[in-house]
Amino acid sequence: MDMAEKLGAPGAVDWRREAPEWLPIAAGFLLLLVPTLYRLFTGAWATEEQAHGPIILALSAWLMWRNWPQVRQVPAKPTNAGWPLLALSLLMYILGRSQQILSFEILSLQGVAVAVLLLKRGWPALRVQWFPFFFMLFLVPLPGPIISALTMPMKMAVSFVTEHILYAAGLPIARSGVILQIGQYQLLVADACAGLQTLLTLEALGLFYLNVVRHTSPFRNLALALLIIPISFTANVIRVIVLTLITFYMGDAAGQGFLHGFAGMVLFVTALILILTVDSMLQWVVRRRERRTLEGAKA
Repeated sequence: MDMAEKLGAPGAVDWRREAPEWLPIAAGFLLLLVPTLYRLFTGAWATEEQAHGPIILALSAWLMWRNWPQVRQVPAKPTNAGWPLLALSLLMYILGRSQQILSFEILSLQGVAVAVLLLKRGWPALRVQWFPFFFMLFLVPLPGPIISALTMPMKMAVSFVTEHILYAAGLPIARSGVILQIGQYQLLVADACAGLQTLLTLEALGLFYLNVVRHTSPFRNLALALLIIPISFTANVIRVIVLTLITFYMGDAAGQGFLHGFAGMVLFVTALILILTVDSMLQWVVRRRERRTLEGAKA
C-alpha cells in the first residue's frame, strides 16, 4: 500500500441518514467546545509555546474522520460505562471554566467525546478511535512546575551543543548557562526554542507519522518511535543554530522579528525530514534482514 492510498479518503458516508442521530449531540458538544476554542485562540494558542495546538486539533479531527468508516463497520455495543465518565467530564468542565483551569477544560471535552462514543457505539468503536483520543492529549498544557523542572536541563543541553558546533565552525561564540554570546549579540535560549512543549510537539509529529504509515515491521515501528526523541533534540539544536546565525549575520531585529517565526517552520520541516530519512534507513535495514533470512532459508 502506497502513501497515496494510506492518505486517501475513507469512503462515502451517508450523512443524511446519520444526521438525525448525531446532529443534536454535535450541537451540544459545540456549545461546550466553542467557548474553550475562543479562549485557546485568544490565549494559549496565541503564544509560541502553545502554537502547535491548532495543528494537533486538526490532525486529531482528521484521524477521527479517517477512522469513522471502520467505526461504522464494527458491531455497535453501547455501554452504560459512558454515563459516569460523562458526568465526571461535565463536572470537570464546569470546574475548569469557573476556575480558569485550561487543562481541565481540554481534558473534560475529550472525556465527553469518549463518553458519547461509548454510549452510542461501545468499546469496539473506542478501540478503533483510541489513537486520535491519545493524540489529543498533546493539547493539554502541563503544570508549570513540571515544565520548569524538565525544561532547564533541555535548554542547557541544546545551548551546549549549539555552542560547540558553532565554535567548531570558527564563529566567535561563548556560553553562560542558557545565554549564548556571539559577536556583540547575546541570545537567551527560551522555552519556546528548546523547551518541553517543543519536544512534545515533535513527539506528536512522529507518532502521527507512525500511525499514518503503519509499518508492518515491529522492529521498524519500535526503532522509529525510540529515535523520535533524539530526532526532536536534533531539530531543536538546528533551530537554535539558525536563529543564532540569523542574529549574527543579519542583526538582532531580524533574529527577533519575522525570521524568528520562520525558524519555527525550520524546526518542523527539519524534524519531518529527519523522520523520513531515519525511516528510509530503517526500511533498508529491515529489507536487508529479510533478504538474509530468505537466503538462509534457501541454503
